[in-house]
Amino acid sequence: MTSELQRNPIDDELLTPANSAFLLIDYQPTQINSINSMNRSQLVKNVVYTVRLMQAFKIPIILSTVNVRTTQNQETVAPIKDLLPNVPSYDRTTINAWEDKEFNAAVRKTGRNKLIIAALWTEACLTFPALDALKEGFEVYPVVDAVGGTSLVAHEAALRRVESAGAQPTSIAQLACELQRDWNRHDTVHDFVNILSDAGAFMKM
Repeated sequence: MTSELQRNPIDDELLTPANSAFLLIDYQPTQINSINSMNRSQLVKNVVYTVRLMQAFKIPIILSTVNVRTTQNQETVAPIKDLLPNVPSYDRTTINAWEDKEFNAAVRKTGRNKLIIAALWTEACLTFPALDALKEGFEVYPVVDAVGGTSLVAHEAALRRVESAGAQPTSIAQLACELQRDWNRHDTVHDFVNILSDAGAFMKM
């Protein structure tokens, strides 16, 4: 049996490595230590799996922090930052990353219309840029198991708000399968299997 002919990766309705960019916002100690919607250690691990997926599929990563230059906050935590030695970090004073000129320009420079997003907190630094991007015609995909809020109620309310505005929630496993799509894409099969196995989605045989 042969697979269906591959669809145009840029015009595809689904996420592909050619039509997507990844926005990674504010995974800093202060934000992580105030997460109460899920286990904080698991949250960091899940973001690491997400970053590894983006790298495996060569998806552009736009990294941002808040208030590092003002010395009020610290850099992206090491387990994440260490994976991104050559990725510039756009530091902001704005809570809403979309309102930062350098970050906004970096997103637009990718030329990608589908924005996969992970940000802390869900109720602020994910919600605000998601709503702005949606209003401007971008498609937004929050990675729900790689984000968190100050409470479970706040996290879930924020996801409902962005979803009602048109965002399309996704998960690490769904994201991986959507990007891989076909076992005949041999270049990424090894990373696909290893990352999902590390994330506990399935066991290696």
